[in-house]
Amino acid sequence: MFANLEQTIRWYGPPDLVSLAAIKQTGATGIVHALHHIPCGEVWLKEEIHLRKTMIEQAGFKWSVVESVNIHESIKLALPERDFYIEHYIQTLNNLANAGIKTVCYNFMPVLDWTRTDLNYHLSNGAVALKFYLPALIAFDLFILERENSADDYTDLQKKLAKIYFEKLDFEQKKELTNTILAGLPGTGKTISLLDFKEYLKLYKLVTAEVLKNNITYFLKCVIPYAEKFGIKMCIHPDDPPSSIFGLPRIVSTERDLEHVINSYPSTVNGITFCSGSLGARPDNDLPGIVKRLGKHIHFLHLRNVQREPDGSFYESDHLNGSNNMYAVMRNILLEQKRRFESGETDIAIPMRPDHGHKLLDDVNYNTVPGYPIIGRLKGLAELRGLEMGIKGSI
Repeated sequence: MFANLEQTIRWYGPPDLVSLAAIKQTGATGIVHALHHIPCGEVWLKEEIHLRKTMIEQAGFKWSVVESVNIHESIKLALPERDFYIEHYIQTLNNLANAGIKTVCYNFMPVLDWTRTDLNYHLSNGAVALKFYLPALIAFDLFILERENSADDYTDLQKKLAKIYFEKLDFEQKKELTNTILAGLPGTGKTISLLDFKEYLKLYKLVTAEVLKNNITYFLKCVIPYAEKFGIKMCIHPDDPPSSIFGLPRIVSTERDLEHVINSYPSTVNGITFCSGSLGARPDNDLPGIVKRLGKHIHFLHLRNVQREPDGSFYESDHLNGSNNMYAVMRNILLEQKRRFESGETDIAIPMRPDHGHKLLDDVNYNTVPGYPIIGRLKGLAELRGLEMGIKGSI
């Protein structure tokens, strides 16, 4: 029988209130991690990587995946200094490879990483989840950000609902909505100021989806040959949410988008992070089908579920209950593993982590990174572990 998926948990480093000792109790064997204290665009030095790798290994884990080596905005915007930052990126990959860390997750989302409007959405059972409420996002765009011509992007009904929502907010609630939406890259603990965000939007004013696709193709043609040389698997994370926001282009939102990334520089190391939550926020994404058709390119798995709402909103549901068929997704993942095993391939134990999780029980007493409480993720991992075992026995 082929190997199980490699069970991993994301850890945000020494400042993380979820300790490696706590993660050890989940049964996970791998850690997904990044050097969040190093500013985007700077080289990750060998010494810094070694120190963190040693810490992880002394706790009894393998540093399985880097998530993420973030891409500098100059690369996404094709500014004159992009080659300088690409050289830094390649040096970081080389240093990671020398340390034996060979899987790197990244994304190509302009300015903002994953975006939510509510970090404390209360479910009927008392658990706390993350939510993307479209009227709230539109209200921020129209009445707080006041983006030029933003009204043209929405229907009359959407604008009406956004206005009703906005008029109910007091000063503190408007401030909280702003801070939630403008949260920076995961793990940084920083929020982009409204003024800086407006300046970024000006930079992206002439950057269409086609231009951004050309820019990622340039990046991949520069980086993937070195990734091949270093033996590093590059796996792009889908957009979250998987659609344009604030007029910013999104180019990794659909199966066709993923195919474009793969075909921009065909290579066994140019692959994808299959995130069932991000892709699953779009009803037109066929998740089991994507796994079936693009399975050989999957280097890393984020498994979670979302409950979609008719207006385009969604909240993060239980890992196995929501709008997406996680049984079918897991079954096709295992069939891909079976194919690799029978073909004599070596990358069978694909790293998998339970992405995000509800705040449950004692989780509410800790101000952990949004989406990353320990008990909620333990529940998700246990459910996914059981689903994997049950399906595996039948194929």
